Amino acid sequence: MSVTVSARRFAPARSTLLYGALLVNAELAAVLFYYAVVGVTPTDLVFLAYPFVWINAAIWGVSRVNLPASSPRRRWLAYGVGVGYFLLLGGVGGLFMLHGEGLGARISWLPPGWGPTLVYSTTAFTVSLFPFKVVGYAALSYLVVATVIDAANTGIAGLLGLFSCVSCTWPVAATVFASVFGGASAAASLATNQPYALSTVVFVSSILLLVWRPTQ
Repeated sequence: MSVTVSARRFAPARSTLLYGALLVNAELAAVLFYYAVVGVTPTDLVFLAYPFVWINAAIWGVSRVNLPASSPRRRWLAYGVGVGYFLLLGGVGGLFMLHGEGLGARISWLPPGWGPTLVYSTTAFTVSLFPFKVVGYAALSYLVVATVIDAANTGIAGLLGLFSCVSCTWPVAATVFASVFGGASAAASLATNQPYALSTVVFVSSILLLVWRPTQ
């Protein structure tokens, strides 16, 4: 069976470009307002951009995919997969942790995209709802639901989606790389020093793979 890939599926419409420009301007305004209020000067603009890359890619991906028609049973099964996928992403991505300090609920006023973050901590677990991770993982889960309903092969995309959420655990992955390729491995060094750069690339790749499905 041959698969035809058309670049037109990814070509943005004029309305998409307009809404995208409005969204980016709104995000820039939010960042400027935040730093005007806190009275400090940002020192790492790339670090500030990572959450917006996730959010914008997530919005684009969800806007490109509609849930296919299916039987109620298959749809609810796909929903179950999506919920489990989101919980898995949240668990390995730091949204949920099975330990805590019992501090209750609070808002962490981080820069836009990174925050504002709702943190809820008990002695048994901690929930840290970083906006870009919540949006990103929800988008991946939605796209996985669509892919499951569409009966597509989700192996590669699902695997990339899993690794896209381990932005804070790339040093652990670097240890694995080091054991395979040696301690001086360039891959190990990159994974240790650029965790959010790598996870952002993989996240965007996951969105693209889950938007493009061979059956469409």
